[in-house]
Amino acid sequence: MDRLNVGYAQLQMKEMLNFSDAIYGLGAAIFFIGYFVFEIPSNLLLNRVGARKTLLRIMFLWGLASACTMFVRTPTEYYIARFLLGVFEAGFYPGVLLYLTLWYPPARRARIVSFVFVAGVVAGVVAGALSGWILQNMNGVHGWQGWQWMFLLEGVPSCLVGILAYVCLADRPADASWLDSEQKELVSGELAAAAAATHTDRDGQPARHPFFNPTVYLLSFALFSILSGLYALLFWLPTVIHGLGVRNLQHVGLYSMIPNAAGAVAMILYGRHSDARVERRWHYAVAAMVAAVSLCATTLTGHSLALSLTLLAFANAGISGALPVFWAMATSRLTARESVTGIAIITSLSNLSGVVSPYALGLIRTATGSLANGLYLIAAIMVAGTILVLLGIPANSGARRGTDALAEPSGRKAAR
Repeated sequence: MDRLNVGYAQLQMKEMLNFSDAIYGLGAAIFFIGYFVFEIPSNLLLNRVGARKTLLRIMFLWGLASACTMFVRTPTEYYIARFLLGVFEAGFYPGVLLYLTLWYPPARRARIVSFVFVAGVVAGVVAGALSGWILQNMNGVHGWQGWQWMFLLEGVPSCLVGILAYVCLADRPADASWLDSEQKELVSGELAAAAAATHTDRDGQPARHPFFNPTVYLLSFALFSILSGLYALLFWLPTVIHGLGVRNLQHVGLYSMIPNAAGAVAMILYGRHSDARVERRWHYAVAAMVAAVSLCATTLTGHSLALSLTLLAFANAGISGALPVFWAMATSRLTARESVTGIAIITSLSNLSGVVSPYALGLIRTATGSLANGLYLIAAIMVAGTILVLLGIPANSGARRGTDALAEPSGRKAAR
């Protein structure tokens, strides 16, 4: 919510602070520069100090930076606030993904990643209704504008969640007080079997360091392409709905719930389907292509709110469905040793899409008065990423080799 609420804030901020679309787009993009610079160091630090301390640091400072955005008055202050938000969030997603590799083998990873990632999609549903309500109903309360209240009320809970994560989480299965010794052995045994299966790369040669592994950079661009579509939706969806004639800001938030709800459902069901088939490449490709075609088609439905929302729902469903499948494919291509740096490289490079996508769309809209050409550009990037995955990733995508046997907990198989 703290990442995407700026998309709703700009419905008031731009006019009240006299920000152009280009200023807004640049501010949205600057977030990812800080994210990019500190992503790998944060993940390396997590591997040393553990997930609990890392999530406490990230969530507390992240929420604080988001809340303090309420005080910006100039473009420079806006840029600084967004940069700091990126610095403090850096390492969150790669850290969570690395954390999950300590608990789940590759064959079950898509559905597990989907449950984590669906929180981000559900945040879009909640943020739409909540942010719209705050903007509409709290504007002027105690002399603060609606967008200021929104940053405050949605930033403070992140600080509290960071403290909760520190208290409740265990860094590794061996540290989990809620697992008995037999359960700990079951988890460690399955992870060891998966690690042995991916000790060498798919050509039978020793795995290369992630910095020199071409597959890491191919996967980085693939994720860059799908995230370009995601950030286009995150930062510009309220503007698109507003441009379709919805003037009440609370209604803008409510309508934005529809694409986000579609994404939440697709993410869980599609990740589960990919795990059931133990297949990644084509699941990713189909979802990405559905999203690209849907984004392009929205440029033709400006006359109809219902049609536009339907296409935006398909676009978000495609993007959301592709994400957990992508990470199941990516983490199965990396050994446990490679994952620490490899996941951070992939997330760091791919999140440059957050610089390119919002800023490019802002420049194009400022120059042409329309988002159409920008959406065509984003769709083309998504198609290019899909083609690279199909051409550059082997058909097994690291999923079948040595992991089919891990599709169910061994205790369940033994019971059979």
